[in-house]
Amino acid sequence: MKRYITSLFFGLMNIVMVAGCSSDDKGSDKPTEPEKTAPVAIEKTNSTKIYMHYMPWFETNESSADKKWGYHWTMANKNPNNVGANGRREIASYYYPLIGPYHSGDKNVIENHLLLMKYSGIDGILIDWYGTYDVNDYRMVKENTEQLIEMLDKVGLEYAIVYEDRFLTNVVNAGKAISVTSAAKTDLAYVQNNYFTDANYIKINGKPLLMNFGPIVLQTAAEWTNVFGTLTTKPTFLTLWDHSAKAGDNAAGEYAWVYKDNSYLTNFYTNTKPKLGVAMGSAYPGFKDFYAEGGGGAAIGWTIEHNNGATLDATLALAKNANINYLQLITWNDFGEGTMFEPTVEFGYSYIEKIKAFAGVKNTENVFPDISKLYDLRVQKKGNVDAQKKLDQAFNYFVSMQSAKAKQIMSEIK
Repeated sequence: MKRYITSLFFGLMNIVMVAGCSSDDKGSDKPTEPEKTAPVAIEKTNSTKIYMHYMPWFETNESSADKKWGYHWTMANKNPNNVGANGRREIASYYYPLIGPYHSGDKNVIENHLLLMKYSGIDGILIDWYGTYDVNDYRMVKENTEQLIEMLDKVGLEYAIVYEDRFLTNVVNAGKAISVTSAAKTDLAYVQNNYFTDANYIKINGKPLLMNFGPIVLQTAAEWTNVFGTLTTKPTFLTLWDHSAKAGDNAAGEYAWVYKDNSYLTNFYTNTKPKLGVAMGSAYPGFKDFYAEGGGGAAIGWTIEHNNGATLDATLALAKNANINYLQLITWNDFGEGTMFEPTVEFGYSYIEKIKAFAGVKNTENVFPDISKLYDLRVQKKGNVDAQKKLDQAFNYFVSMQSAKAKQIMSEIK
């Protein structure tokens, strides 16, 4: 899959492309084409690689084929078409996204999310991925993932896949594959051929990173050996903490998650990390699931309170003290479980401000509201070609770390 910008072009800056071929076009009504600029890495002092776990599973009534809101906004009993006196839609979460509920494949939403992450000092995203099969909403998740990937190298961020093998049984039961291992082979061959080859796909120890949320279905080393046997490049494979034995020698290490209280993180850093070839830590702002209230099944059964940011402070401190090389932030946007770093009505930009401080971002300017303004203008000026081209220019300035120029352009849009 060819990307718009590859590493070959990272050194090229300020290539001007204007509408038309000559100066004779100056008097035309054509909007000026935006100046193309390669992404510039944000400067920071913390060498830890910081990755954000990302859910590409949201649908709106405008994006879905059946004109219905997706499960992750509704669960069983919420209707986002109902709008309260406060202007907010009814969604299956205790928290509300600052930009409102959205479609994960919306390019304006993706632009907003990735710019916020870039200016937070985040290096890349870990995409929760259900595979290639057209079962339930898996195909929609794949399509949204590829809209996301298409913009990642434009912004200058890396990515890797977090494979959900838990859904393989559903693929077989739907008659789409003859076995769970054959389905996994198809999925991972696709990952190898379409994602691993990207210049901005995350590599650890010279190999592409592949993570697994489990394993849940493929629970033996023999099964994983069979699945990986068809790949020409064996990945650096990380399982969920305490699950690597299920993959045997195929696992290069484990990553921490969120569970009950911070003592599990302490245990991971103290007792598990020293035994692992690759260990990825975690940090999270809290956990408060909506499943019982939303009719989405039984509650998880435990809560980690956000405590006005104190929980995030504590988990970041644990990561710092553990001197880890890789840190996963849990999560950008799992609103159903209340683990979101994405700016919300309740917490504003406070969580990504904390990540920015942890990363040691040298640019102390507060551009988060300006990035939100870019999103608002995208929506307000929908269909206005001239305004959208100016906003494209603002986006290009943001990714090349010229925020002052981006803000200037936005201020000129009436």
